Amino acid sequence: MNVYSKFSSLMHSHTSMLHVLPSPFNPKHNLCSFTFTSFLSTNPENPISYILTKCIALLQFCASSKYKLRQIHAFSIRHGVPLNNPDMGKHLIFTIVSLSAPMSYAYHVFTILHNPNVFTWNTMIRGYAESENPSPALHIYRQMLVSCVEPDTHTYPFLLKAISKSLNVREGEAIHSVTIRNGFESLVFVQNSLLHIYAACGDTESAYQMFELMKDRDLVAWNSVINGFALNGRPNEALTLFREMSTEGVEPDGFTVVSLLSACAELGALELGRRVHVYLLKVGLRENLHVTNSLLDLYAKCGSIREAQQVFSEMRERNVVSWTSLIVGLAVNGFGEEALELFKEMEGQELVPGEITFVGVLYACSHCGMLDEGFNYFRRMNEEYGIMPRIEHYGCMVDLLSRAGLVKQAYEYIQSMPMQPNAVIWRTLLGACTIHGHLSLGEIARSHILKLEPNHSGDYVLLSNLYASERRWSDVQTVRRSMIEDGVKKTPGYSLVEYGNRVYEFTMGDRSHPQSQEVYKLLEKITELLKLEGYVPHTANVLADIEEEEKEQALSYHSEKVAIAFMLLNTTPGTPIRVMKNLRVCADCHMAIKLISKVYDREIVIRDRSRFHHFRGGSCSCKDYW
Repeated sequence: MNVYSKFSSLMHSHTSMLHVLPSPFNPKHNLCSFTFTSFLSTNPENPISYILTKCIALLQFCASSKYKLRQIHAFSIRHGVPLNNPDMGKHLIFTIVSLSAPMSYAYHVFTILHNPNVFTWNTMIRGYAESENPSPALHIYRQMLVSCVEPDTHTYPFLLKAISKSLNVREGEAIHSVTIRNGFESLVFVQNSLLHIYAACGDTESAYQMFELMKDRDLVAWNSVINGFALNGRPNEALTLFREMSTEGVEPDGFTVVSLLSACAELGALELGRRVHVYLLKVGLRENLHVTNSLLDLYAKCGSIREAQQVFSEMRERNVVSWTSLIVGLAVNGFGEEALELFKEMEGQELVPGEITFVGVLYACSHCGMLDEGFNYFRRMNEEYGIMPRIEHYGCMVDLLSRAGLVKQAYEYIQSMPMQPNAVIWRTLLGACTIHGHLSLGEIARSHILKLEPNHSGDYVLLSNLYASERRWSDVQTVRRSMIEDGVKKTPGYSLVEYGNRVYEFTMGDRSHPQSQEVYKLLEKITELLKLEGYVPHTANVLADIEEEEKEQALSYHSEKVAIAFMLLNTTPGTPIRVMKNLRVCADCHMAIKLISKVYDREIVIRDRSRFHHFRGGSCSCKDYW
């Protein structure tokens, strides 16, 4: 059936439902008082032109639903308006896009138009940019150039929006070059679009260069570059830009606040996050669901889970993201039982959990040793909610078995998976082999990792730890030589702490801080006090065949211990200490920090690569199951 026949058929099947639209020339008339057929009560000299004018007016004033849109279109076809009329097509496509009707409909109309103008081309690009599938926008743009239609000032912002949603930075660079050649780069909305695409695609350097070149920076520009840094692992730069934004008198909005909270969460800058919390209450953003979800996420990621629960309890509106954030937050903070209770409460509210919700639930089971519960939730995920397990869910199950010491069962589970295991899953098994001493399985896991991600420094370290635990020093040296030959550098461990409106970074043996002498003197005192409490350094995994005394000294200078000593030196007694670490806390540091929390009567919260540890009174929230 051709397009004309399709719409004619539609018109005939709905003739009894056409009495719904008012006269466009008197908008005050009742919306249901006018009919299409009253168009024909007059005898205009040019009926086609008259019908066209009326239909365009109806599209402009009355098209409040997708159904009426098709009625008007069908009516125009039935009464002789040509299918390829550019005026009718222009307004029709604009209305389709404005109502977020299917772009397939807009495209069918577009393909039969006779010489569409630049407005129509731009509308098509805009429609795809705002749709779930933005990629055809670039195809439309190229067709536009082939048709010898010159782009105007509106073309590139829509096009760049589509490219940013597609995360195609190369195409963004190409279009950037075109805007420079065509003289559009100086326009603020083009600059903002270019800035947004670089930030969205993770090219923060290009985004910042674009930002620096802008003479007029509005709130959109500031938000784009701050958010780009916040989401791409550069939170310090995001906070620095926010301070600069404040000095230039630019007032932040909800989007700015969300970016700031993300940056604070990444850094573990709890105090700064609290100040942002005060600010958003002051400016009336507490009812913004996106903002409150980000605030909840901040407190959970900074280890202040009770504050996260308070934010959750005060929320007037909650969505699945709110529930999921708190479930995951409780799980990673070591409160797995509470996470599962909250999940049951969520189910009681008849909310449908998503994939990420179940990642949190399975994570809670894994870190609390709830083996049977974990397998039960994994089964329910698919059977009750129709969620097909993804690689992340299978990873949680491998982790669940590995943490329980069931390393052989974990290996068998990996082999029975319906999808190819990724490097993360094999790395989980390798880590379990290191902890529980399964050398042969560890070597199998390492061989699989080499095929998937051959130059990941952490894998060399895990294998070295495994050999070191077996005192196979020659194999340790072989692994370390392989690292050098393969050009792989070990990721240096670092720890972050927040003090006095700043975030300080410490690395192992770092002496660059002005207080280094006092910090290391305190570290020696801490070690002496811990030994009085029965502390014996855990030197088994120090990656060298050196004297025991040298191993103990190496352990004493791990970054988290240096950071804790710095905070003990500078904060008042009883003040909680929060440390963010990029690597997993080692067994020796875990044992030592438990004792430090007892000796100095401090709550110490450590966020490592995989979870939180809340140390208090000589014990840890993980119950040594980590």
